[in-house]
Amino acid sequence: MTRKKSAEDLSIDELRRLFVEKRRSTRQDRLERFRKTGRIISLVSVDESASLNEIRSDTTIEEEKPTPKSHRRFFDFFLLIIEVLAVVGLIFVLFNGLEIIKQLNQEVAQALEQPTLTPTPLIKAVVLPSGHTPPNGPGGAQPNALEIPEHLRPMVQSLANIPIPTAGPQQAVRIQIPAIGVDAPIVQGDGWEQLKKGVGQYIGSANPGENGNIVLSAHNDIFGEIFRYLEKLKPGDKIIIYTNQRSYNYVVSKTQIVEPTRVDLMDFSKKPTVTLISCYPYLVDKQRIIVQGYLTKNN
Repeated sequence: MTRKKSAEDLSIDELRRLFVEKRRSTRQDRLERFRKTGRIISLVSVDESASLNEIRSDTTIEEEKPTPKSHRRFFDFFLLIIEVLAVVGLIFVLFNGLEIIKQLNQEVAQALEQPTLTPTPLIKAVVLPSGHTPPNGPGGAQPNALEIPEHLRPMVQSLANIPIPTAGPQQAVRIQIPAIGVDAPIVQGDGWEQLKKGVGQYIGSANPGENGNIVLSAHNDIFGEIFRYLEKLKPGDKIIIYTNQRSYNYVVSKTQIVEPTRVDLMDFSKKPTVTLISCYPYLVDKQRIIVQGYLTKNN
């Protein structure tokens, strides 16, 4: 006798076949009842030859539809936008930070940068140096305060207290002018006491050979009369200025007589220039004689 199989022992195909047969049997019973009670006019026969595949299609349990992913895609896109904005913001912060650091470095560099020093006086003179009263006048030779405007006299007194710079190897130490027989030492400063020792260099003027104006002054009728004959110099005459290392040759370019207030003649020049100053005329000393020259190329 064939042992009856339990539901657990049946295969899927066998279960499906039993399920189809059960449905078919149930349908036949229902149709029989309808036929007996007259509730149907015609009977629609069931196609017994329905294929197993069609039955399977009728009885296949509908698979669960996948969950829509549209909201997930939107969420991923939103996160991508957030990440892109975050990266852009980070790049902006870094770039802005670099610009700020660059600007701060420039400001610090400007604050630390020292101004370029030029060989010009720290305090501009009020009158040209070497002024004095004539030695044969009342009271003899002495600084001529009358040629200084009264309101500027306190400034002139303060200029007298400017410290003398320490001598260096680039500073002028001697001057020779062969055409008028000048051979004299050069000292720093052009005050009354300095001009007793020789030719005085205006403090802050250029060193020999440098771009700028080396301003030298001396008396014409006192303290050796070093610049007694400046008016005899002609264009082309040589002026030799020495340092402790070498000599520099300048050539006279022009001579002029000016008032004591022409301090602009002591200004800085873009080319190597020498300016010689003394009182004029001899034993009168109310004006100044100015001799200027330029550095020759054969130094």
